[in-house]
Amino acid sequence: MIHIIISAYGEPTSTERAVNLFLNQNIKEKFKIIVMDPFPKVKEYLTKKFGKIKEFEFFEDPGEGKSYALNLILEKIYSENKNDIIILTDGDVFVNENSVQEIITAFKNPNVGCVGGRAIPLDNRNEKYGYWARFTFAGIDKVRRKLSKEKKFFECSGYLFAIRNGLIKEFSLKASEDAVMPYLIWEKGYLIQYIPSAEVYVKNPSNLKEYISQKRRNIKGHEGLNKIFPKMPRTKSMFNEIKHGWYFLFLYPKNLKEFFWTIQLYFVRLKIYLITFKELKEKKEYSDGWRGEDLTPSTSPLN
Repeated sequence: MIHIIISAYGEPTSTERAVNLFLNQNIKEKFKIIVMDPFPKVKEYLTKKFGKIKEFEFFEDPGEGKSYALNLILEKIYSENKNDIIILTDGDVFVNENSVQEIITAFKNPNVGCVGGRAIPLDNRNEKYGYWARFTFAGIDKVRRKLSKEKKFFECSGYLFAIRNGLIKEFSLKASEDAVMPYLIWEKGYLIQYIPSAEVYVKNPSNLKEYISQKRRNIKGHEGLNKIFPKMPRTKSMFNEIKHGWYFLFLYPKNLKEFFWTIQLYFVRLKIYLITFKELKEKKEYSDGWRGEDLTPSTSPLN
């Protein structure tokens, strides 16, 4: 059984497209698409579109946060059958036509417990924020390819990753699910595998305010891991950005404009880290209930 969980938040048209992209794939295994969203209007909209399709299910998100709702679903669909696969993605991103099959193929290795897909920006490289997105996504892609090849631990992208059922019943709400869940599986002795051919297309912030807001939230979600799992190898951290990213300054830009944008990005990222560390010191920690308080409208591709 393949469970495809789509986490959404009040974006009916993009979530509709996300559902259709899975329905249109050639999935030979039995599967179920579960959309979780806290808004009644979204439930009404999607039920009209997909209510008669047996592979579709709507889960009423209680509105206590993404990780809280995911824990409820994991408890509901938990099975001891480790051949069952749980795919996690979002309602405002779009997967490629072979993503599910690529993930299923990776799990044919019984030693693999978690599979991460490759996030690809939809943004225009000729615009500054689009360039920033492409720069950072290229960097993390390179790191994940290397760590996966070396059979080392890495944090997955929350935009698209998958786990074996029967390995996790619940996870901590104090850090990002795309880091916590892979590590819990890694601790059980399973491999984390990166599958670049399982692609997920992402719209990123197109202004500074939303960029800072999104990255602060992301950093808080990963810095909290230090308290929960002190021995956990970190993929996303300020140290690793410096370690793995400095040479990109010279290799990635194609012209002087992009080189200037890269310098700007380095200073903005440093500023965001310093602001976030200050907030964490003041006990303004990551909260699973952030949705609705700190939205980034420009990241929605359709709404």
